[in-house]
Amino acid sequence: MPKKPDWQDGNIAFFAPPLSASSLPAVVPAFSPSRRWVLMGNPWLCQPALLGEYLGLTKQWESDLHLIAHLWEHLGMEDTLAPWQQLVGTFAIAVYDRDRQTLTLGRDPAGGQTLYYTTDGATRWIAPRMRSLLPHHHREMDEIALRDYLCCAFVPGERTLWKGVRKLLPGTTLQLPSDQIQPYWTLQEQIVGATEPIEWHSQRLRHLLEETVKDALPNHEPVGCFLSGGIDSSCVTALARQLHNAPVHTFSIHFGKPYPNELEFSSLVAQHCQTHHHILEISLSDLWAFLPEAMVHLDNPIGDPLTVPNLLLGRVAKQFVNVALNGEGGDPCFGGPKNQPMLIQSVYGSFNQQDAVHAYLVSFQKCATDLPQLLKPEIWQAIRSEPYYLEGWLNSDLHYLNRLMAINIRFKGTDHILTKVSNLTRAVGLEGRSPLFDPRMVDLSMQIPPEHKLSGVQEKAVLKQAVADLLPDVIVNRPKSGMMVPVQIGFQKHWQPEARALLLNRQAAIAPYLNQSLIRDWLAYRGDTWRRYGVKLWLLASLESWLQVHQC
Repeated sequence: MPKKPDWQDGNIAFFAPPLSASSLPAVVPAFSPSRRWVLMGNPWLCQPALLGEYLGLTKQWESDLHLIAHLWEHLGMEDTLAPWQQLVGTFAIAVYDRDRQTLTLGRDPAGGQTLYYTTDGATRWIAPRMRSLLPHHHREMDEIALRDYLCCAFVPGERTLWKGVRKLLPGTTLQLPSDQIQPYWTLQEQIVGATEPIEWHSQRLRHLLEETVKDALPNHEPVGCFLSGGIDSSCVTALARQLHNAPVHTFSIHFGKPYPNELEFSSLVAQHCQTHHHILEISLSDLWAFLPEAMVHLDNPIGDPLTVPNLLLGRVAKQFVNVALNGEGGDPCFGGPKNQPMLIQSVYGSFNQQDAVHAYLVSFQKCATDLPQLLKPEIWQAIRSEPYYLEGWLNSDLHYLNRLMAINIRFKGTDHILTKVSNLTRAVGLEGRSPLFDPRMVDLSMQIPPEHKLSGVQEKAVLKQAVADLLPDVIVNRPKSGMMVPVQIGFQKHWQPEARALLLNRQAAIAPYLNQSLIRDWLAYRGDTWRRYGVKLWLLASLESWLQVHQC
């Protein structure tokens, strides 16, 4: 039986976020003072007091949503985009104008929250979680979105894995029933202080970083930090400890003694910052067993092996805190090392536009080169000439490093990193916040000259300069290694029976689309020269699990 919407008027229906086992608060509409505007959503504003002061409010408002309703009363009749441009935080909001009988959807510039809508039928269904829309669209797979997932391990842009459902892009509004889409914010390169030394830029960055971390801290209660020991999570932890007036808990993971880990560095940071440190060991059996549960909470499939660790670590953190900060955003905003292969090719190569797109997709090290063999022939022929959504960004007029960063921010950041963290933390009743991916931080990143971000072989140079006094030198200057999830050994020695039953079954959801004989070769590790089969198999296992739990 289709779920009853939380709010409906005419041919538009809206679903509030579904309640989880952790009893997150139900979302109810907020009305503007004149009751002309009705708002739905669960926003988090960075500096609500400043907005309240701007609106001249003398008494405390009920919630951030009610504060935003006052903003619409103040600005909504003059300029339909002006209220959105005043909001700083994470949000996905639906605003119904009862006079004009129009509904406007809006999403924050960084993409910290999501909003989905159906594209077919007389009634338009809208929800911040795609799973809520399952009864209201035909579950026909979007084969272009499938291709993109196989290349990136996530679905970039406005597409979803279902043809009848689209995702509102960050910094964008959609007005219904006219289907008018308008950006109210754009990611653009605006270099400031081009001749200033890196110290000048690092001081500006440090000031803003202190502001975004302070804004993300909960009032008068403990806060958590997901701590890997890398520069990003470490500097957020150090500033949280310095700025917060309540206990700071840090949380790290590893996969057991046989496998490489970063506990040496995360423990050093925790000791240096004097946090309450918690370490979670995740076994390979748990990594596989909790995959379906992790996929339940993701709106589009994400083939990142860290999905399950994010879920399990969030569950541990919830025992101690209600809000957890993370270091997500450092790589896309400040020039992480994964940009280097493309930069080298741009210097020494002479590829054309199509070659550049292919090279970028190959840099993900997923299944881009396997598509002609992995996809069924009729599917590959139907989509092989379809353009990739990222082409416009890759071939823009921005400085080449900033082109790569813009793609990382708008696609990998929005459609992978932030949605993964947001959905998996909310699934356990935890509020995840990303100070390095704050919209203000994104804007600042595009003002810093590229040579101060990725400087020769030193990645994130300006960020390291900005936080050098907060952390031990070994943390600031260690090269990025990343969290290595042992999926290669998992498929080789631990998950073979389960993986074969999942991926090679004739009734598998992926069977009509993918060549299972190639998957069989991967499971047998035939020709795995570059030791990438484990990552590819995890991507496929995540896809099949997602399709199964989302009732394909």
